[in-house]
Amino acid sequence: MEWLAPLAETPLARALITSSTLYLLVNAAHILGIGVLFGAILALDLRLMGFAPAVPLAAIAPYLSRIAAAGVVVAILTGMCLFSVRPTEYARNSAFLAKLGLVALALVNVAVVHFGSGWRAVLSGEGPSTAVRVGATLSILFWIGALIAGRWIGFL
Repeated sequence: MEWLAPLAETPLARALITSSTLYLLVNAAHILGIGVLFGAILALDLRLMGFAPAVPLAAIAPYLSRIAAAGVVVAILTGMCLFSVRPTEYARNSAFLAKLGLVALALVNVAVVHFGSGWRAVLSGEGPSTAVRVGATLSILFWIGALIAGRWIGFL
């Protein structure tokens, strides 16, 4: 993992290390990105699972998906910045590795659901298929797991 050490010497990492204000702002943006992601994806996944059937899924699904995608982008970009401050320590942290694994599983799940015929059917106004409902359930589990693992990082 020592090959990651030079990341901590990049100008961005040095700025984050030397400025508690910059680190605070990037950390806050990371939390905001996670909140936007999780709020949007939880609402969408619950609707896909059958909750709030009066809410038109074809209308909210594209909107919530885009909001969740924006949250993912913010969370990943700011997460990479935060990682650069202590890359070798994070790379050895089992909670961090679990978080990365769960985020990867969640993103694969997103791709499987969104590129499947069931998602296209939802967007055209049909009800979610069993596969889409299973994907929504897995999504909630993966994202909650990633959130818990992320909080666990500081305790290891």
